[in-house]
Amino acid sequence: MVKTAVTLSGVQLENPVIPASGTFGFGYEFAQWYDINCLGAISVKGTTREPRFGNPAPRIAETAGGMLNAVGLQNPGIDKVVEEELPRLREIYHKPILANISGFSMDEFVECCAKADASPLTDIIEVNVSCPNVHHGGMSFGTDPNMVFNVTRSVKEVCKKPVYVKLSPNVTDIVSIAKACEEGGADGLSLINTLMGMRLDIKKRKPILANLTGGLSGPAVFPVAVRMIWQVYEAVKLPIIGMGGVQTAEDVIEMMLAGATAVQVGAANLVNPYACKEIIDTLPAVMEQLGIHDITEIIGGAH
Repeated sequence: MVKTAVTLSGVQLENPVIPASGTFGFGYEFAQWYDINCLGAISVKGTTREPRFGNPAPRIAETAGGMLNAVGLQNPGIDKVVEEELPRLREIYHKPILANISGFSMDEFVECCAKADASPLTDIIEVNVSCPNVHHGGMSFGTDPNMVFNVTRSVKEVCKKPVYVKLSPNVTDIVSIAKACEEGGADGLSLINTLMGMRLDIKKRKPILANLTGGLSGPAVFPVAVRMIWQVYEAVKLPIIGMGGVQTAEDVIEMMLAGATAVQVGAANLVNPYACKEIIDTLPAVMEQLGIHDITEIIGGAH
């Protein structure tokens, strides 16, 4: 019998598969299809201080090997998430929950992370400094090492639970950003978020997305994610949650060999609501085929 359990900063997961924030709602929506307690953990929808309607439509565009999204952090706000959404999820889900927090200012990051941390229903705080689909915030924090350091340090001062910083791939040097997180006191890293992209309607001769640009996700970004996880694993001593185009159990193994301790599944959920369950169901057989007894043995195993 193979062992699939992993540990993120003391938080035990029965397996390394986590639905990525923004692709799985607040989790309970998927309970109509299967028992979501099979999931290693859930990263809930990105949350800000105030309720957000998000960007105007259209905000999704298909591409070869993936999709662009410019949803713009649509969410009901941190207070409602803590008071209503997390309790509703916890009624049916009994495994670790990652609160995904975004902000447009340092104060907003600190306030929202403190409220998420204070909830007895959260296990890890995932700080999203890398959303490319909102103006005046989001990714601007995640592309400057000094700003990343300041956000990380400020959030750590108000959080008792592990803080994982979600990194943007839209940088020339992912290692400098990762090191800034480590120096700021981060407990772990999540990477990668989406890559900036754009599509044009050749009949209307204008951008398809109302936001003009959006974040590219799906299998097209998988090799970029693997490369960045590899680089970051070599540079810092923090656990990594890998993501970016994961579709299969083989993808999970590959990302863990590059250095990830756990793996998030994003766009695949939008194509197939059973994606995470199917990956978890097939993972033991794939491990057996590859001679892997304990999945923790392969973390960074390709280095």
